[in-house]
Amino acid sequence: MSKRTFAILAAIGATTIYALNHTIAKGVMPHYVQPFGFIIFRVCGAAFLFWIISIFGPKEKIEKRDYLRMLVCAILGMGINMLVFFKGLSLSTPINSAVLVTTTPIIVLILSAVFIKERVSGRKIFGITIGLLGALGLILFSSEIRQDAPNIPLGNFLILMNSVFYGSYLIIVRPLLDKYHPFTFMKWLFTLGILLVLPFGYREFMEIDFTNLPMDAIWSIVFVIVGTTFCTYLFNIFALTQLKASTLSAFVYIQPLIGILYATATGKDSLTTLKILAACLVLLGVYLASRKPKPRTQG
Repeated sequence: MSKRTFAILAAIGATTIYALNHTIAKGVMPHYVQPFGFIIFRVCGAAFLFWIISIFGPKEKIEKRDYLRMLVCAILGMGINMLVFFKGLSLSTPINSAVLVTTTPIIVLILSAVFIKERVSGRKIFGITIGLLGALGLILFSSEIRQDAPNIPLGNFLILMNSVFYGSYLIIVRPLLDKYHPFTFMKWLFTLGILLVLPFGYREFMEIDFTNLPMDAIWSIVFVIVGTTFCTYLFNIFALTQLKASTLSAFVYIQPLIGILYATATGKDSLTTLKILAACLVLLGVYLASRKPKPRTQG
């Protein structure tokens, strides 16, 4: 099997883990673990794993001039981003979450146009509009009443904000990724993340009844730490060694499909007309906004 084939399988694996995470993480919150307490598990566990694996990487030090950028990356990518996503997921549903996170490419395009003056074509503007209409539809018109989803509109809004913060992180992180080995970068990013999330999640973490956690809740927590946080990053890094970033980003289309199928198959969520319509609009918008124009041929 070629390295490219392995890279494609790694990209599919990462996308699949992300898709399953919407339902698996939701199943633990808020009955066993509150969302901010869950983030303590996630960030501390991943930091521990990245410090272990960094033994096999180069010995690097972060230069002083990169401290501020590293801190901002930690705030956007490890702090606010994770906190609002898990809080939003605890208030909303797995399908809504799986649909809304795919708006990240649209958010990145908007932020790139605003902050680094990237040119945006009319087709991309149309795609952005269509995608955001789908997201706003879920936020403004969700009227489901579920015991495990106490405030779906607010949850949907927070999940969308997760895309905004993560999109900002993707824009400013690039110079650090080009400069430092991934193991070095991630171990320090997650270490800073611990300091950022502790004030928010300490109380909820201490409220966890560890002695009475059922095995399925424990496995869900392990899945989020090892799978959603640690493995997905390693899978994506390997995939990027063989695939273009644009090719890798196309796998975002798989996430809502797998997420919806898994959530409905396990009985954790159900499809509605609004969800189907919103998913179609978001995916169409992402496709139009991220598709590269065909090169013109001279006759």
